[in-house]
Amino acid sequence: QVQLVESGGKLVQAGGSLTLSCAASGRTFNGYAMGWFRQAPGKEREFVAAITWRGGAAYYAASMKGRFTISRDNAENTVSLQIDGLKPDDTAVYYCAAAFGVVAGPNPLHYAYWGQGTRLTVSS
Repeated sequence: QVQLVESGGKLVQAGGSLTLSCAASGRTFNGYAMGWFRQAPGKEREFVAAITWRGGAAYYAASMKGRFTISRDNAENTVSLQIDGLKPDDTAVYYCAAAFGVVAGPNPLHYAYWGQGTRLTVSS
């Protein structure tokens, strides 16, 4: 069992940068690939980014490349998502998720554990 707690979401103005964090507890954190998803109001949950269990490789949704950076610190049991050039369209609840194994992709069904989410609101 892995428990995930996201933090860092808040109301921010467009154009700025923000880092969301996810703290993990429970089983060995570096045994899991990690991902970030988001769900905007009235929309389906969508994949943002994923990172392999040792942090050696990262993957992004095509529409997220360039402004989003995922990273992890296995010593601290955390995974982060930096968002640059914030846009109102980034407004969403952001979730981190853990998947068994080295790597996981954009399919949410591959992720076994989810946090409760952190809300980011970007004003124009």
